[in-house]
Amino acid sequence: MTKLSVNINKIATLRNARGGNNPCVTAVAADCERFGAQGITVHPRPDERHIRRQDVYDLKAMLSTEFNIEGYPAEDFIALVAEVKPAQVTLVPDSPEQLTSNHGWDTVTHADELSRIVARLKAEGIRVSVFVDPDVEMVKAAAACGADRVELYTEPYAAAYANDPKAAIAPYITAASVARQQGLGLNAGHDLSLENLAYFHRQIPWLDEVSIGHALICDALYLGLERTIHAYLDCLK
Repeated sequence: MTKLSVNINKIATLRNARGGNNPCVTAVAADCERFGAQGITVHPRPDERHIRRQDVYDLKAMLSTEFNIEGYPAEDFIALVAEVKPAQVTLVPDSPEQLTSNHGWDTVTHADELSRIVARLKAEGIRVSVFVDPDVEMVKAAAACGADRVELYTEPYAAAYANDPKAAIAPYITAASVARQQGLGLNAGHDLSLENLAYFHRQIPWLDEVSIGHALICDALYLGLERTIHAYLDCLK
């Protein structure tokens, strides 16, 4: 079964907008688990504009499902995850000033750097996923770097889905098939939603995990968190 990992960055954004601890990041994470999510994702950034370093420690102490920490592998990030030891680290090529992730790694150009980082994290007992575009060469090079998984960057799919689902999914099927041939696990994330997730999953049923935050939290404003998580899980059946 494909796991649903809920990205709770937006919960932290709302908390930080007012100060205090409402909504409580750890309480929401516990509710996500209670409602059926099989993982929690966070993406701490250097400016702590949403998830803070302390949140990472607090979440590690209370989560009962898989903890996935995304981030750019600067030295302070690597030190943090080496200490916390989540189940998975997802390496993204974001610069600190980026609003959100908007492209995957060039795993060919950065092969030496990624190989060193992947080896370092795996030595800590952490599963490593590399964020890539749906490009066959990038997937193959991620495997050569020693990654355990790739996460396919799905914003282009989401943007094209409404007009032509078959064309939108095509490069992802190809990339996902190559990942499987290379022995890589497969994750996906960015702009997946109740509109496009079920089709994506039907075409690539061997997905290990999807990481969804923004759309899920937006849906929860109308549907409630429990009903929303159940709806996303239904898309993955």
